[in-house]
Amino acid sequence: MPNLRLADLTAEIEANVRRALLEDIGSGDITAQLIPAERLAKAIIITREAAIISGTAWVDAVFRQLDSRVAVHWQVRDGDRASPDQVLFHLEGPARSLLTGERSALNFLQMLSGVATRARYLADFVADTQVKLLDTRKTLPGLRLAQKYAVTCGGCHNHRIGLYDAFLIKENHIAACGGIAQAIATAHKIAPGKPVEVEVESLAELKEALAANADIIMLDELSLDDMREAVRLNGGKAKLEASGGINENTLRPIAETGVDYISIGAMTKDVKAVDLSMRLSL
Repeated sequence: MPNLRLADLTAEIEANVRRALLEDIGSGDITAQLIPAERLAKAIIITREAAIISGTAWVDAVFRQLDSRVAVHWQVRDGDRASPDQVLFHLEGPARSLLTGERSALNFLQMLSGVATRARYLADFVADTQVKLLDTRKTLPGLRLAQKYAVTCGGCHNHRIGLYDAFLIKENHIAACGGIAQAIATAHKIAPGKPVEVEVESLAELKEALAANADIIMLDELSLDDMREAVRLNGGKAKLEASGGINENTLRPIAETGVDYISIGAMTKDVKAVDLSMRLSL
């Protein structure tokens, strides 16, 4: 599946930001009203820790929607590596607007940079192999496209976006359909041309999936020996994806088995936000 591109996310970004501003501001920022409306200010935003940056477009949208008089000046781009105490961007404009937009802007930037940072950390483990690391659908509700974009900023790749763009036939689907072959055959009839992936839990099920012409086969928690045997049996016919309980200790050995993909739900599910700070000056 192709990676998300920022150019395709314009409407999504605007919608994300509208919801965030409504959630935070509601009927109005009463604390900002303490500041004279005509007062202008500047601010710098720094990262307190090393990070891979993602989310600049969301920050831009926060201040564009909030107050067109605010100018945002970036010192970094998405995908850049930032060091502790580095200035990421600075702001100029009405003091009220800088303070009102601060939390929404930083929430997007710290969360998406956290995803990108985690993705890069994992990608570095297998940088000299041919494997591609994939995200999953284990994302924050309403922010899936944002998180999946951040994954690409960190050097990893997108799995399917949702339930609509590719088949992923798992254990319960197989049981309900009457078997692997039946499920794959039906999928090809329902949506010719859509990728059909099937989950297998043994080498015997792998052989069934290969015979049924699956496009991608997910190896669910197979041993390293079984993964190596799966690569041999496959012979390049389908793409092979390893999945299930993968961590820093198992990532490299799995990549070395020769599978094409490794999917890691923790890349988006267990995200730790980057520590950012805004400093205002009048």
